[in-house]
Amino acid sequence: MIITVLLGSPNKKGSTSILVDEFKRGAEESGHTVEILDVCHMIINPCIGCVKCGYEGPCVQKDDTEIVKSKLLTSDMVVFATPLYYYGMSAQLKTVIDRFCAYNSSLNSRHLKSALLSVAWNSDDWTFDALEAHYKTLVRYINFEDKGMVLGRGCGTPSMTLRSRYPKKAYELGKGL
Repeated sequence: MIITVLLGSPNKKGSTSILVDEFKRGAEESGHTVEILDVCHMIINPCIGCVKCGYEGPCVQKDDTEIVKSKLLTSDMVVFATPLYYYGMSAQLKTVIDRFCAYNSSLNSRHLKSALLSVAWNSDDWTFDALEAHYKTLVRYINFEDKGMVLGRGCGTPSMTLRSRYPKKAYELGKGL
């Protein structure tokens, strides 16, 4: 299986990256190919709502969205990886997802598998409610097949994350594919 990870953390050595690295290690050990797209360090502009794409491209904006599109349309799975920012995904990852509209039908017809990896400082049981609802709605709308979520509560720093159970959970999610 070809897996594309959309890494939506601007912190290259942060807690989200720890989960991504462990997921990748597990998936590769199971024979899958994993590519990480660091969307925070790509040039991806917000959707301007012009609808000139007709919801099936091409987009009038010429940026790195074409790279994301190309990878997703040749993948079997997409993994959304983000720190929790004010109870949602990072703005950088949300911008990438908003641009899905320019190739919505093609993406929908791929029936990709998907997963969510996220971390948060907060450890309350409701911490991920909004992000989880958004992810589940996205899965339903784009006809993805959810393969799981690793929601790392109490992972405010890399050292906190490394001491938690969540890197192992990310590894096991990848390994179990």
